[in-house]
Order: sequence, then C-alpha cells, then structure tokens
Amino acid sequence: MPGKPRTPFSPTRREFVKTAAIASAGVGFWIGNQTLAKQGVIMGPDEKMNVACFGVGGRGDTNMNQVGSRGNVIALCDVNDNDLARAAEKFPDARHYHDYRDLLEAEGDKLHAVTVSTPDHMHGVIAAQAMRRGLHCYCEKPLTWSIEEARVLAMLARRHGLVTQMGNHGTASSGFRQGVETIQSGAIGPVREVLLWTNRPVWPQGIDRPTEEEAIPSHLHWDEWLGVAEDRPYHKAYQPFNWRGWYDFGTGALGDMGCHTLNLAYRALKLGVPLTVHAEGVSDRHAETFPKQTKVIFQFPARGVDYPPVTLTWYSGGWKPPFELLDGSGETEMPGSGCILIGDDGKIFSPDDYGAKQVLYPTQKYADFKPPARVLPRVAGHHFEFVQACHGGPTPMSNFDIASQLTETALLGVLAIRTGKKIVWDPVTMRAHGLPEADDLIFRKYRAGHSL
Repeated sequence: MPGKPRTPFSPTRREFVKTAAIASAGVGFWIGNQTLAKQGVIMGPDEKMNVACFGVGGRGDTNMNQVGSRGNVIALCDVNDNDLARAAEKFPDARHYHDYRDLLEAEGDKLHAVTVSTPDHMHGVIAAQAMRRGLHCYCEKPLTWSIEEARVLAMLARRHGLVTQMGNHGTASSGFRQGVETIQSGAIGPVREVLLWTNRPVWPQGIDRPTEEEAIPSHLHWDEWLGVAEDRPYHKAYQPFNWRGWYDFGTGALGDMGCHTLNLAYRALKLGVPLTVHAEGVSDRHAETFPKQTKVIFQFPARGVDYPPVTLTWYSGGWKPPFELLDGSGETEMPGSGCILIGDDGKIFSPDDYGAKQVLYPTQKYADFKPPARVLPRVAGHHFEFVQACHGGPTPMSNFDIASQLTETALLGVLAIRTGKKIVWDPVTMRAHGLPEADDLIFRKYRAGHSL
C-alpha cells in the first residue's frame, strides 16, 4: 500500500528562491568549482575514491566500469541476482546488497561517491540519501522521476559542496561543445524555433495493465525493484526494460531521450524552464502508460537581449518535422532522430540524439565557415570528467545545477502528456496554474519505508 501523502520538500527560503531564479533565467549553464562549498571530500591526485554502484546491469554496467576503473568499488547494489553476480566477477572484493537503504547504512561512512543507474523512479531517493551523507553522485538521465526530486538534488549538491554529474554522456564530446560555441557565436543569428525528434519509444506504450499474475523470477527481488512505487503483482511487462513506458516507473520517450536530444539547444540558448507546455495530437491515452506518439510544444521566454523567445517542438513515436525544413542541408531523408535550430540567418542541424555532429545550412553560405575560438573545456570523457572533479578538477559540465533544469523541462513535457492540459508553469511555487491535479506528479507520494 502507498504511504501517507507527503508534503513537498522544504528547503530554506534562500535555497528555494535561488533554485527558482536559476531555473527560470537559465543562468546555470556551467559553474566552476569555486562556487561549491567544498564540504564534500575531495581526494588527492593519487588517492582512489571508494565507490558504491546502485544498479549494475545495462547502462549501470558501463557506469560501474568507467567510474570503478578509476576507484575502489567497495559495494554493489542490484535487485537482479544475475546482474549482481556478473558485476561481482569484475569486482570480487565488493560487498553485495539488494536494498539501497541497507548499503547506505552499512557502507556510507566508508564511501566517497556513488553511481545511480536504476530505473527512473528510484533515482531521486537513492541519490538524495547518498548526497545527504556527503557522497559525490553520478546519476543516469533523466536525473529524476519528479520535478521536486530534481530541485532537491540540485539543492543538496550546493548545500554539501558535492561533485555531481548526470549521465547524458554526449555532453562531454568535443563536437557537442563546439556546437554550443557555434550557436552562441551568432553563426546562425538569433534562434526563435527549435525542432527535436526521436525514434523512441522502442518499448511498448499505449497499453493497459496486465490482468494476469506471473510468478516472480527466482533471481529478482520484486519488492526492492518496486521501491518507492505502489505495490503491484509482478509481470514481465514491466521488467527488466519495458518499465520506461509505465507512468509509475519511467518517464517515457521524452524523459528517456529529452536529456540527450534537448541538450544542444538547451545549453546553447540558455533556455531555463518554459513558460508554457502543451501536448498535441495524443489519441491513445491509457491510464498507466505513455501514448505511442507525442508532439509537445514548449514556449520559452526571452533571456536578456541576446536570446529572443523560443518555440521548441518535440516529436516521438515516428512523428517528425516536415522534411522541407532540411532543404539545403544535403540530407536525402529525415533521420530517425535529430535536432534543428532555426536562426534568423541560417539553420543548424544535428542528425543524432546527442548533438555531437552538426551541419550548418544553406551549405553554400557556410562552405567556408570556421568554428569560433574554444570557450568550453574539452575533456577525455564523461565519466573521466566526474572522476577528475572528485579529485579537485573543474566542475562537470552536466552537474546537477544544469541537469536539474534540463530534467525539469523534460518533466514539464511529461506533465503535459499525462494531464492532457496546457501547463502554465510557476517555477517559484513549483505549481501548474489552475491544475491542482498535477501536484501528485510534481511532488511524488512514496510507498511506506521510502523517503526523499
């Protein structure tokens, strides 16, 4: 049974106002390490940090390997015994857990950092409880399941002076950072429209809850997998991967890929959070899963004199912008995923999910274009950037200040999809005007025994 309804997290007034101001103004693009309170433990260059990994299958395996190879993995946590056994072969001295609470209680004082690579619904509580213990945190995208959780993680990072990094790994590529610099140099002029699309979902959506019950596999700890979510019988429709399409566990295509596909435009244009969001053309609404196709329109305000208002449109499930928009780009067909930024003087097109490659067009106009001087640092890799920061290096570019804003924007799109209503967003109160029914999606209720 679900626990009692929770009241929203209560930061100090100063923290709350600062977070709201950063989110609405889009000023948290990149901060240097000097802004941190330095309460978190920063290791010397030759010292290895002790790491715990929450979720060690799939993407969690990559995060464990990349961060773990540069530190001491002393604890592993997963609800799947098979994944845990495979991880143990790589880190045989690490202790094993199925419940994140048990690991933090037993190992918290020995740790420096954690990786969180669970399904979306568990990101917030695991990361928050680790960060309250003063642990640096690498967390997969989307940063959280709810907007409140995203705000809390950003506040905890600042309050405790922690190194943080969200797992939208394209951020670390030199191509991505050059794209940000190109757009901010004014190469295509002021940008007023952005179009994004993805080939997701590649999992079932637009379906109802299964009525039959199935036996829980012997290798799966189902209660621990449910975690904060309301109790329900096991069914293979949810696990191990299809959870992304279910409201209780995932955030759909927008939550899954928005922190990748939105990233280039979001950072280059310093978008902050939108004024309004609404979903169009959704016809297959179901009580517990996302629709198969979505079109979501975000309206962003002007950000100073250099950044005019922006209309950003997101497509998924096979819907795409008209191919005519790529005229002059050299493309012969619309790719499965991509991004187009339309400026007053030209366009920039990225034909992938991560924004690591761009084409400026009309191509004839930009035939002799030379990239602007480098402004952003170049790094050896996304995980390396996190580990380097834990040893006193620069703050990661996808730290939780910016990651929480990017996640909040994606989750406002999720809110529009789920409610079917236009979201008029107040970033200070964290409320959708005139939609009190949205509160349970902004401030999640957790099952008894779990808390943020």
